[in-house]
Amino acid sequence: MTTPPEPLCVRVNDAARMIGVGRTKLYELIAAGEVETVKLGKATRITTASLHDLIRRQRGTL
Repeated sequence: MTTPPEPLCVRVNDAARMIGVGRTKLYELIAAGEVETVKLGKATRITTASLHDLIRRQRGTL
């Protein structure tokens, strides 16, 4: 069996769950430019690449 590919972007709630923070904290990260968003019509999506980058950067500071 093959695993499905990782999505390129996810909903805000899903992104927050993926990195273990609340929506408010995720919106703070977005406002600070730490996480990249994409607007698809009226929907805001978070790129999974930016989530991976955020975690890599945070691990480097520990």
